[in-house]
Amino acid sequence: MAGTQQWQCGSCQYTYDEAQGVEFDHIAPGTAWSEVPHEWTCPDCGASKEDFMALQAAA
Repeated sequence: MAGTQQWQCGSCQYTYDEAQGVEFDHIAPGTAWSEVPHEWTCPDCGASKEDFMALQAAA
């Protein structure tokens, strides 16, 4: 999906990809980071959404 972004956990480097979502957490593909619930946590380490950082898109 064009215009989607990736966000990486600062604790374990798990990457949330807006284009893919997180199916097992009921976050549909194409869900923008701003639409991910605030209480969502990293599925790998349990870090809060605030611990994620935006990744630069590859050129």
